[in-house]
Amino acid sequence: MERTYRAWVPDSAPAYNNPDRLYYPRQPKSLAGIAVRSFCLGIALTIGISSTLYILLFTSSPLWRLPFFLASLSTFHFLEFWTTAAYNTRAAEVSSFLLTANWPGYAIAHSFATLECLVANVFFPSAQWAPFHIGKLVCVAGFALTVIGQTVRTVAMCQAGPSFNHLVQHQRNAGHVLVTSGIYAAFRHPSYFGFFWWALGTQLTMGNVVSFVGYAAVLWKFFSGRIKVEEEALVRFFGEEYVDYRRRVGTKIPFVP
Repeated sequence: MERTYRAWVPDSAPAYNNPDRLYYPRQPKSLAGIAVRSFCLGIALTIGISSTLYILLFTSSPLWRLPFFLASLSTFHFLEFWTTAAYNTRAAEVSSFLLTANWPGYAIAHSFATLECLVANVFFPSAQWAPFHIGKLVCVAGFALTVIGQTVRTVAMCQAGPSFNHLVQHQRNAGHVLVTSGIYAAFRHPSYFGFFWWALGTQLTMGNVVSFVGYAAVLWKFFSGRIKVEEEALVRFFGEEYVDYRRRVGTKIPFVP
């Protein structure tokens, strides 16, 4: 008769000493939480892409913009976790999806954008929201900005590796180095540049006039303030090396040198 054996763990061993505890449900690195979020984002992405294509190919409805936004959001949040897990593995946590970042403002902004697009296209489907009848051109430009912004942000996270963090660091970690090559040779803060133009691109594609202005104002204020705080820390970390880099490379975000 075959016997099975189970590893013995003392009953008295405190739970907080268990190195696997971080991966349990409702913990920072919960594997169950990561799996559920990835699964849901995959479903949302599939619905978004398939619905966008169906509406564009088989109807004349302008409501394809809504599933486009869903697909854009799903792609963004999945890539936030994937790039962290692949290139900064130790820092990967459930929060790396950024699904609840800057809550509830982030959710309110996207909800308002969805509502604006829905109302405008249901009740005013023939309204010309772009001047000089260039609505289609603006829509294409918005889609291009969305793709470019997402690409720049993802590449930046990959190239920075362990030096990238979703939170501003006030103490220099052992693996923190100043990255000035690759995409960082063209953009001083490529991840911020990427998100700024990705967000504005989604609103141009959706035809959201109010949300475009709101996104631009809020994001500019957020990133201009964050860059100031972050660069104070970077100057402490790297001294003249960072000062010289800042002098040579701009952010490419309007009015943020």
